[in-house]
This record gives sequence, structure tokens and C-alpha cells, in this order.
Amino acid sequence: MKHVHRVAVLAACLYPIACASQPEARPASSATPPAESMPQGHVHDQHGPQLPASPGPGYTVADVRFMQDMIGHHAQALEMAAMVPTHGASENLQRLAQKIDISQRDEIAFMKQWLAERNQAVPPDGHAHAMDMPGMLTPEQMAQLDAARGEEFERLFLTFMIQHHEGALQMVEQLFNAPGAGQDSDIFRFATDVDADQRDEIFVMQGMLGMLGTGRGS
Repeated sequence: MKHVHRVAVLAACLYPIACASQPEARPASSATPPAESMPQGHVHDQHGPQLPASPGPGYTVADVRFMQDMIGHHAQALEMAAMVPTHGASENLQRLAQKIDISQRDEIAFMKQWLAERNQAVPPDGHAHAMDMPGMLTPEQMAQLDAARGEEFERLFLTFMIQHHEGALQMVEQLFNAPGAGQDSDIFRFATDVDADQRDEIFVMQGMLGMLGTGRGS
């Protein structure tokens, strides 16, 4: 009930979507390989140095990696949201971008605190640019978004942010597929909240994307 209420509130505040029904939250796919079966999890086989991580009471290396990685993932969403006020976006998109900015800044602060309290490495600013996490935009996509204006910017923003959010859902799924991970109460609540919130925003953004060009997108 809490999840359904959040969707209704978000949709009402951000955009008048009347033609779509909310998709059911898909369960974690059993076909997704556990994070431990991949090279050091899901993001650390690419560019840049790997941050140190160690297990502790009630949490695993996969938990630490998830928090480190999600900080960088959220950081790119903030970069995208910061473009909205200066790129000719509608009021509806500006409200959505403001929500994303506020919520993800709060989550970054929580993740940094969680890591610091456990004496784990906190990613420095800019660390995300050296990583290739699920859903992350390429430098070329970021440049394409920055060059667009008006309705074209809105279309690209929504398309790319949906891609970005879907990547975060993959990261949550990989966390819970990792043996022993996601059992810490703070991690569990945080990861499930990220999953629910980003599914809700994907639903809203898909509706907004469908409304572009119909004259009802301002």
C-alpha cells in the first residue's frame, strides 16, 4: 500500500498520466549471475583504481561495494538534473529534476555516512567518471544531452534518466544476488527504497515521454 500511494503522489505532483497503468515490480531474475561470479562484482573490471573494501559485523564486501558504487551512480544523476533549469525544460520536468536532486543528495549523504561509520573508503568527487556502472551515460551521451534544448532536451533527458534508473535497479538486483549481501538492516532498507523509488520515477518518466509532442507536456 505504501508503494502504491507513493506512485499516486509522484504522478499527481509531476505529470497528469491517465492512459497508463502502473507496471508490477518485477522480481529479481534468477538468470542474473551473482555479483561474486563477476570480476569483483559488477563495476570494477573497468577503468580507474578500485576502492578498498572489507567485510565487517553484519555486512559483506558486496554491501560496501554497492554503497561505494551507488554514490558514483547518483552523482551522474545530479549532473543530469543540474542541466534542466538552463536547457529550456518544462515546469513538469523541472519539478521532476528537483525531486531527483533532493532525494539523491540525501541518499549520497546517507551512503557516505554508512561507509565512514564502518571505516570504509568513501568515493571522492569525480570517482564515478572513471567507472562503468549499469545505466551510466557515456561521455558522448552527456555531451548530446548538454547540447540539446527544449523538447529535444526533454526527450533525451527522460530517455537517458530511464536508462540510468534501470541501471540502479540492476545494481540492487546484483546486491541481493550476492551471497550474504543485503542482510544489514540499513542496507536492506536503503536498497529496497532505492528500488521502489526508481521504479516509481521510471513509471512517471515513461508517461512524460509519451506525452511529448501532444501539446500536453508543458
